[in-house]
Amino acid sequence: MSSLSQKLAAALIGALALTGIAAPVYAQSKPVEIMNVSYDIGRELFIKINEAFIPMWKQKTGQDVTISQSHAGTGAQARSILEGLPADVVTFNQVIDVQVLADRGKLIPADWQKRLPNASSPYYSLPAFLVRKGNPKNVKDWDDLARDDVKSVFPNPKTSGNARYTYLAAYAYGLDKFKGDHGKTQDFVKKFLSNVPVFDTGGRASTTTFVDRNIGDVLITFEAEVNAAKKEYGDKGFEIVIPSQSLLAEFPVSVIDKNVDRKGTRAVAEAYLNFLYTEEAQEIIASFANRVQNPKVLEKHKAEYPSLKLVTVEDVFGGWEKANKEHFADGGILDKVFVKR
Repeated sequence: MSSLSQKLAAALIGALALTGIAAPVYAQSKPVEIMNVSYDIGRELFIKINEAFIPMWKQKTGQDVTISQSHAGTGAQARSILEGLPADVVTFNQVIDVQVLADRGKLIPADWQKRLPNASSPYYSLPAFLVRKGNPKNVKDWDDLARDDVKSVFPNPKTSGNARYTYLAAYAYGLDKFKGDHGKTQDFVKKFLSNVPVFDTGGRASTTTFVDRNIGDVLITFEAEVNAAKKEYGDKGFEIVIPSQSLLAEFPVSVIDKNVDRKGTRAVAEAYLNFLYTEEAQEIIASFANRVQNPKVLEKHKAEYPSLKLVTVEDVFGGWEKANKEHFADGGILDKVFVKR
């Protein structure tokens, strides 16, 4: 660019600033890369999200963006970020695994849930069941998973947000069944956990254990994952069972402030998370059998969402902070009922 052109460009930017109109980002903007650190079974979803976001950002700003992905159990992912994994954004499946980034790492502000709609959760799901062709064990609800002849497959609640939802959903069902009796509920959950032949570290590994290794009678995972497995392995005739009651599973997201400010990637990282709330992205999210927040998209897909009693961590357990202390901390209720492998 010539000296005269540079002066004209600077004058234009100054004039735009005075009028309050944002100056355009020129096509010569340097390419940028961000890292999305996410939950174990979110790979395919975020590949599609990225395919939509990248050209949108290019058209809007003229900037090329590359999005790298990391997927594992969110408990393990949070620990990796605390140890230095340079995440720009997290798209997790559990609030406590984001909150620890504020509490222990001071990587994000304590009020991170206030930054985006729906407590920074652009969509939600719930634990559901996948059973083998014909449902030979006649599994209908959580009760059946405590029977001696039924083997369930889901990840380790110590490492997987997916599994913590499963554990809490079973516990909430027990409290409802036994009218608030924690002793009977813990006996029920202990039996339920003892019927798990293998605890993988994340949700996708458990899906592989069930569908490829043919271990277990029931896979318990998010509704989106059971739908995906049923579709992908259509030749095996898997069937979906939605229990009478399950637990609302939020999918919280956050920019990792300390990292984006150091790397200079805040603008694109924030845009990426805001994109998840757009109608375009919500349609992609719904196509993966997640339950969306956008009213228009929700109305379009409502027939695909079976009705059931959906309870929350707040209503049953007093919120994630309390649930974490009482159930998942060392020496908590999970440790008392968990059958070590």
